Amino acid sequence: MGILKVKGQKYEDGDKGVHSIHGNMGGWDRILLLVWRRGEHWFGAFLFIYSLRTSFGLHFSANSTSQAEKSKFVHGDVGNGAAMELVYDGIFFQRLILCEKVGLDSSVLVEVLPDSSSNSPIPMDHAELNMEQVLKRDIPWETYMTTKLITGTGLQLLRRYDNKSESQRAVLLDDDGPAYVRVFITILRDIFKEETVEYVLALIDEMLTANPKRARLFHDKFLASEDIYEPFLRLLWKGNWFIQEKSCKILTMVVSGRPENQERVTSNGEASNSKKHLTTTDDVLKGLVEWLCSQLKKPSHPSRAIPTAINCLATLLKEPMVRSLFVQADGVKLLIPLISPASTQQSMQLLYETCLCLWLLSFYEPAIEYLATSRALARLIEVVKGSTKEKVVRVAVLTLRNLLPKGTFGSQMVDLGLPQIVQSLKAQAWSDEDLLEALNQLEDGLRDNIKKMSSFDKYKQEVLLGHLDWSPMHKDPIFWRENITKFEENDFQILRVLITILDTSRDPRALAVDCFDLSQFIQFHPAGRVIVTDLKAKDRVMKLMNHENAEVTKNALLCIQRLFLGAKYASFLQV
Repeated sequence: MGILKVKGQKYEDGDKGVHSIHGNMGGWDRILLLVWRRGEHWFGAFLFIYSLRTSFGLHFSANSTSQAEKSKFVHGDVGNGAAMELVYDGIFFQRLILCEKVGLDSSVLVEVLPDSSSNSPIPMDHAELNMEQVLKRDIPWETYMTTKLITGTGLQLLRRYDNKSESQRAVLLDDDGPAYVRVFITILRDIFKEETVEYVLALIDEMLTANPKRARLFHDKFLASEDIYEPFLRLLWKGNWFIQEKSCKILTMVVSGRPENQERVTSNGEASNSKKHLTTTDDVLKGLVEWLCSQLKKPSHPSRAIPTAINCLATLLKEPMVRSLFVQADGVKLLIPLISPASTQQSMQLLYETCLCLWLLSFYEPAIEYLATSRALARLIEVVKGSTKEKVVRVAVLTLRNLLPKGTFGSQMVDLGLPQIVQSLKAQAWSDEDLLEALNQLEDGLRDNIKKMSSFDKYKQEVLLGHLDWSPMHKDPIFWRENITKFEENDFQILRVLITILDTSRDPRALAVDCFDLSQFIQFHPAGRVIVTDLKAKDRVMKLMNHENAEVTKNALLCIQRLFLGAKYASFLQV
């Protein structure tokens, strides 16, 4: 029987609380089941002598002091030197590492470690790991070769690559890049020791950051039979923050760097040159979108989770499938709160990449439909108005240009004063030619939009912008008769704005036109006198009867006369 070393104690088969079974199952020569009890719960683990990998479930009867109960243990990848996650009745328990293999001897040492896959917050010492710290580690590659987790060839490649300068590593990758990628993927697939996983992820991240074109190495024909995505996709959900962040970044670069015409899988999801099932591109994109949305909803790291998610989204949303998945996951609404004026360099970069995400989504109709019902437009205009960073203004203006011809965006932009903002931006000294071109296009589009607007729409823009002037509609009785009921929209919004202008404007022309328009409303609306009185306009107009400008005084007097006389007699007053 096997001897087990668990937390410093040795157990042999038959010891109290420990039960084992041996047998031949699915090609396995030796299976040992360790069962122990803690309080009311039974814990269990399958221990395998050989460094093979499998995934299956097994029913067995656990002998408890009270009664026999049937439980099911399901686990994933296992093997010497690899961690195993065990599930007992839906609960994650402990992770075991087979730390030593002794040939075909049945005597195997094992060590039980606390489970690091729980949903508890990530410890900050792991969350704050940086590349420099991780890359200083000395990894015992020889031990992994002894336990058959890496091959002799893999060990040679790692010895050449490890602890070398960037220029030396660049030469090695140029000469034999796909072979190094295979070694890295094999380690991430077969070795679960956290420090080693972090180290290899740091090597890959360093490699890709130095030259993003190296992502093509993962798609080399030499790796056609390798599942290049699976280890990273699994680590997105299993590791600490450092592991999650690097896995996401690497997956994003690798999947985005695939050749356009490359098909790794056939329609039924199997490799075109192998019967082995490979993780498909669709699987990767779905997994990434799910993880990114989860980070935007509930960040795993207080300061780095959201910037990491947005940075990767800004790359992935170039993919039509990602746009579709992101909208289906209701992800667009998660971006809106991030569109706000930025002050620090870090927040400026986050704002830029968030606007870049919106620009990419502005090419996708279902996303546009959502943006039309959110505060995205108002926030984008605030960004354009208040930002000084050229690249932020550029991507926001390009997004607005894309949205302009869609639905009611054009009229909303005019409502929010974008024409005046664009004029102000054009007066500034921008060096980016794309920005200048986009501003000209936006200005032309807004001008065309205003031309298409109805007379009341034009009047509404004048009022909302506070730019009142003696355009023909103000004195046109047909305009007032046809549109008088539209003043009731949104709880008399336009009328309320007119009354507010009486207090805020310093422009005599605007004040004169305002008083006249109020008198026209009294004249043409059946309840004009009552409504204007209820909105407290009378006292404000009366103050203007003493205004220094004669035009303001004249129209204020006309308004008061109509207010007192009512529509029946006011029509006799001279305009």
